[in-house]
Amino acid sequence: MREITGCSPRNIPESVLGSEEPLVLRGLVAEWPAVKLAKSDLEKADAYVRAFYNGRPVTAYFAPPEADGRIFYNEDFSGFCFSSGQVQLCEVLDRLLNLIASPRPPTIYVGSTMLDNWLPGFREQNDIIIDGMNPLASIWIGNRSRIAAHYDFPDNIACVVAGRRRFTLFPPEQVENLYVGPLDLTPSGQQISLVDFQSPDFEKHPRFAQALEAARTVELDPGDALFIPSMWWHYVESLADYNILVNYWWRRSPAYLGTPLNALEHALLSIRALPEEQRRAWQALFNYYVFEADEKTHAHIPEHARGLLGHLDERAARQLRAQLLNKLNR
Repeated sequence: MREITGCSPRNIPESVLGSEEPLVLRGLVAEWPAVKLAKSDLEKADAYVRAFYNGRPVTAYFAPPEADGRIFYNEDFSGFCFSSGQVQLCEVLDRLLNLIASPRPPTIYVGSTMLDNWLPGFREQNDIIIDGMNPLASIWIGNRSRIAAHYDFPDNIACVVAGRRRFTLFPPEQVENLYVGPLDLTPSGQQISLVDFQSPDFEKHPRFAQALEAARTVELDPGDALFIPSMWWHYVESLADYNILVNYWWRRSPAYLGTPLNALEHALLSIRALPEEQRRAWQALFNYYVFEADEKTHAHIPEHARGLLGHLDERAARQLRAQLLNKLNR
């Protein structure tokens, strides 16, 4: 994986933010106060984080020692191998400190908690600037864990504050080799790979060997960051007894255009069950109007008559959404 050095948190070049490949940003946030404390005195770093906490309960996941850190399904896929609940962040931090150096601890995991909503003021001292964007910033806290490979629609930069992280990434086209689980029953809202990366079963998941040929792996220390482009699959391992990660998420298209996952789910409803020849016909239409669309798609139509084929501003997008809702409710 390509590594970039010398980036500043307040001056990340467009060559990074617009990259179609993942990039390691060594030392990007090494000067954050939280990172400096984590490197020198973990208890002081813990106290530093607590000082920003506003007391709102967080969602925490708890898995027994036998889960070996894996946040996953139970054996018959009727549910999950962990429990979750609303707790005070300070209770989670207390348990993490008490379990340090435990030979076989349970897994404790607080995922994707919005910094501005739960730790107001943290970003005033620990932040990155992404020109032209207003990214969502979230914090992840826990001990050793293994988060199954998944994708995110937004681009994101993951910054290690405390502990160590190992990322294994796959380009989007590897989806068929990752054996993705259910769309609607997921551990935390995102579809995941069913392969146990720590002990892959190649008889059950033979194509995973092809995915591994395309995999890219990197380990990050406090102060390091990783740019993950939209739709890249990533498997994340927390490697220390006490880990903190901060993520920044942003999308390159306007939020009013919605999420493509909605279109996928509607396609499952309306297209997947069609006869094969009709699916091929709709594939050609999707290619023409969506995936291969360019000026030639609508150049022959007068500009004032292009309608949905023209530029969709926020007003037009809202109108289209309302039309779709009316059609779906018939």
